[in-house]
Amino acid sequence: MDLSINGRNLKVTQRLENYVQKKAGRLDRYMPNLTQIHVDLSEENTRSAIHRQVAQITIRDDRGTILRAEERSNDMFASIDAVVDKLHRQIKRYRGKQQRKWRRVGGEEPIIGEPLPLEGEMEEEEQEQAIVRYKRFPLHPMPAEEAIEQMELLGHDFFVFFNPDDDGINVLYRRHDGNYGLLQPELD
Repeated sequence: MDLSINGRNLKVTQRLENYVQKKAGRLDRYMPNLTQIHVDLSEENTRSAIHRQVAQITIRDDRGTILRAEERSNDMFASIDAVVDKLHRQIKRYRGKQQRKWRRVGGEEPIIGEPLPLEGEMEEEEQEQAIVRYKRFPLHPMPAEEAIEQMELLGHDFFVFFNPDDDGINVLYRRHDGNYGLLQPELD
């Protein structure tokens, strides 16, 4: 298991590093196939002192499952405790879904909402905007149903994945009505 700890606007002391290793190492008990744990600790300048210390943990297992949690408090150690507890709850929920999936009889697939039209929907904004963050991540082949689970576990409104059913990269998103949409790009 690979554990990385990064600090932003915060010096990661040996005591803090040992505490993170102790707490994050326990996650392996609940999800034994973990391959990577990435911990981001930061101190933000906010008006509210109770939200300054931020701990975010991202974990990845050998099947490509990603779980992420973030907590804020006025004490970094409390933030770490809270984020580990939150991840523990996410792991329990994930494992429960996996067990239910294996027990499911009949093979019913969840209904995915209709995709949005690709052309003519985007309006050009008059203000020039810049890309402020780039992110690289590995794509793992998964069906749309598993992508829905991943998106829900991460708490995001969209999820990019490689769909082996149509041999292409798809984007899954949550619609305002609570259903899902699936974008399946095609080359001209």
